[in-house]
Amino acid sequence: MSATTFDVLAEPKRRQILDLLRERPRVVGELVAELRISQPGVSKHLRVLREAQLVRVVTDAQRRRYELAPAPLAEVDAWLEPYRRLWASRLDALEHHLDETKEQR
Repeated sequence: MSATTFDVLAEPKRRQILDLLRERPRVVGELVAELRISQPGVSKHLRVLREAQLVRVVTDAQRRRYELAPAPLAEVDAWLEPYRRLWASRLDALEHHLDETKEQR
């Protein structure tokens, strides 16, 4: 997996943009209002997200809407899978321990 996706996701404002676009497509003005940063700042983040293919632009007359393009996130999900299994086994062990502690009372 390329580090590029992780580099892009490392920036908190970009993650916020993805969170907002997960809800629904949005125009730049909406993102500016939600994020409370300048339009050039939002546009810069959108450009980086577009280059990483995490968002796509849909032209609607004179407006450009941005929407989530989740395919690259599948790479991140696949990378995280072994860690999920690790945490799942640890959480199962914790649950077992708590159940035993509860029974001893």
